[in-house]
Amino acid sequence: MEKPTGEAAKELIQAQSFIWNHLLGVVGSMSLKCAVQLGIPDAINRHGGPITLPELADALSVHPAKTLHLRRLMRTLAHSGFFEKQTREADGEETYRLATASKYLLKDQATGISPFLLTVLDPVLIAPWHSLGDWLRRDETTPFHVAHGESYWELMAHRPDVKEQFNEAMACDARLVIEVVVNENGHVFKGLRSLVDIGGNTGTTAKAIAKAFPHVRCTTFDLPHVIESATRDASIDYVGGDMFERVPSADAVMLKWILHDWGDEDCVKILKRCKEAIPKVGGKVILIDMVVNPNSPSQESTESQYFFDMLMMVLCEGREREEHEWKKIFKDAGFTNYKITPALGLRSIIELYH
Repeated sequence: MEKPTGEAAKELIQAQSFIWNHLLGVVGSMSLKCAVQLGIPDAINRHGGPITLPELADALSVHPAKTLHLRRLMRTLAHSGFFEKQTREADGEETYRLATASKYLLKDQATGISPFLLTVLDPVLIAPWHSLGDWLRRDETTPFHVAHGESYWELMAHRPDVKEQFNEAMACDARLVIEVVVNENGHVFKGLRSLVDIGGNTGTTAKAIAKAFPHVRCTTFDLPHVIESATRDASIDYVGGDMFERVPSADAVMLKWILHDWGDEDCVKILKRCKEAIPKVGGKVILIDMVVNPNSPSQESTESQYFFDMLMMVLCEGREREEHEWKKIFKDAGFTNYKITPALGLRSIIELYH
């Protein structure tokens, strides 16, 4: 075979670099996980200003022989934009401070995403990726089932640690999303007297809506064992049940990041139950979910949506959908009209009407 020269050699090197950056993407993810587990963002935040490497190592109780390795970790994370690295003029020491992204990794940050990060990068959720190729050749529901012999939901039923981690991840996401919805898109709740949050887990979303709009009576609806473990709050009602069988009646039914867990047929079944629960006049279903836009000017956002779609494919039988795919589901469920408001970054607010 003729050896590549000139432009062909340059193209080969560029292709190699392109592939390396993608296959080593896991290095960035795991480096970030390490930073969260060590509590690096919190240590820098407690320091109250730029921190030197020895000070950071001391704050984290890093073994003295590993300080150099900590520097390698910090160099990588700073290059990725999670921390800001500076050289102190007085003595030439390297210092680090929080960047915007790392502020949302603080443990006391109510709208932080550390729990979500730790959930996605947990060995339980990483293992199914190694089964993706086998799954494509086998008649199994999901790669997760190939790896663990049961569904994600079944595993959580007997793994309290996985369930607790999942609940924390959903709660922190709910706090972030509902804060934006309430503060920037409060019109969604205009005219409502009651609302049911389907798959509301421990009630984070319902509590936030009830606090912002006291005139709306909110209900958290989830499986009985989830509701039983929820800490009660007098401002909302708690109802256990199965969304495939019945949904409590209300002026509005909300499903935040629920339908992407399910296949099209199941989504239609769920939405039919929701349609039965709302009044024909003035009632609506509020979805908070992704509407994938392959033609988005933001290549980064589209890539993130595609990554989430792959995550759904690996963990459950769901998917992230484009508008025409959502439209068919809405029509099959009997809804005649819908409105999409792209107000939540990768996700949108979708309102469905009889």
